[in-house]
Amino acid sequence: MTELELLGPRAYGKPCGQAVLKATAEDFQVDEVLDIELSGTGEHLWLWVEKRELNTEDAARRLARAVGVPVRMISYAGLKDRQALTRQWFSVHLPGKSDPDLAAAQDDSLVILKQVRHSRKLQRGAHAANGFTLRLTQLQADHAVLDERLQRIAAQGIPNYYGAQRFGFEGGNVAHARHFAERKELPEKRNVRSRVLSAARSFIFNRVLAERVAAGNWNQALPGDLLAFTDSRSFFPAGEAECQDPRLAQLDLHPTGPLWGEGPSLAAGATHQLEQGIGDAEAQLAIWLAEAGMAHERRILRLPISGLTWHYPEPDILQLEFVLPAGCFATALVREIVDLLPAGQTDNPCLF
Repeated sequence: MTELELLGPRAYGKPCGQAVLKATAEDFQVDEVLDIELSGTGEHLWLWVEKRELNTEDAARRLARAVGVPVRMISYAGLKDRQALTRQWFSVHLPGKSDPDLAAAQDDSLVILKQVRHSRKLQRGAHAANGFTLRLTQLQADHAVLDERLQRIAAQGIPNYYGAQRFGFEGGNVAHARHFAERKELPEKRNVRSRVLSAARSFIFNRVLAERVAAGNWNQALPGDLLAFTDSRSFFPAGEAECQDPRLAQLDLHPTGPLWGEGPSLAAGATHQLEQGIGDAEAQLAIWLAEAGMAHERRILRLPISGLTWHYPEPDILQLEFVLPAGCFATALVREIVDLLPAGQTDNPCLF
């Protein structure tokens, strides 16, 4: 599957130029933002870990080996990219035990920056946000054009697409989901089951969002929409009055799209027709998700980019800093400004 089939159209038109992302791990840095005050005591040891080119699951396995516990005793809030320099929290359940020697877990790819005791384990999805520092290298673009695009994005947000990495190489996770949906089966392995169910829901959401982007109303509230605040999982219906709520213009309140599960689309009017139509077009996946027991949830269509700043350390380098809510993709922002080239590749630009 192509990127356009997986993600849909861009909101701001053609890219401003070309660049390379992740030429080195330091070019893609992520810091988990956790709004939890740690008590300093308790049977759970929380670890603030810096990882370089190491995914979260591999880091958890390494920590488990060093501590001498099953990997199920290691908890984390969310998965982070392998090709990156990331800092995130883990917790280890150690009832009645002293702090272990974790030297065996550490090397150039994993460093424990801090460890604190707490009374509870770290829950999935507990982090409030992720802070990003991205460096786009081998940049081929007019700085003035880029600045104008980024100013618009800071003021208006971007479509909250799931990134292409959610779907695997060339959409392989979606193909895998279709394979199980056709057979009305679920994978036996828990991690595979989670991956294909997530890919299927994300794909249907992106299809709905793509239609809204194409129609130019992805960032507008329509009667029948279900609205949600940036950091809230609850939502409420939009009538004529709600569509005029000033918090929409302030990027605090947003229209939402479906994370498919049991039951029909919960929206009304034209929004319901659009969402149900896509659910019908992807009936095999939609029915499979419902029969898997997935609850029908919502995700904001518009993604505000908090604290967006940028500068040019060198003429051919653009550095971006910003914060996104948990579960949102930094690559969705990059896609709205430049086309990405493989590291080491340069093309002669013909548009600048």
